[in-house]
Amino acid sequence: MFYLILALVVLGCIAAAIGYFRKTGISEARELPGACCGQHEICERDSLLAAVSKKIEYYDDEELDRFSGINSDAYDNESVNEFRDVLYTLREVEVAGWLRSLQLRNVELPDGLKDEAFLIVGEGRE
Repeated sequence: MFYLILALVVLGCIAAAIGYFRKTGISEARELPGACCGQHEICERDSLLAAVSKKIEYYDDEELDRFSGINSDAYDNESVNEFRDVLYTLREVEVAGWLRSLQLRNVELPDGLKDEAFLIVGEGRE
């Protein structure tokens, strides 16, 4: 009986310590390098999340606004080629910003280009 009570007390102390460290913000998650908070220009430039920045930036692609609201699987080959032309005229560091801009403008990237675009973004982050 004594050991059972002792075990409960020890577990309670461990739980209290964990709760204290979580409440004070002392955790390993804060120390992870490369974690992006969205508050810095580099993070904002490389982020694909529209929530990071609400500012719409155009990449000489205003003509793509006419595709707003069209599903990514509904594009014909000519339309896909318009997106491809813009994608391959961008510098590698601009692709993530362009994709975020499309999101903010409610323009879905054609399915046939998603792998290419995300590959470019992924290579730029390495």
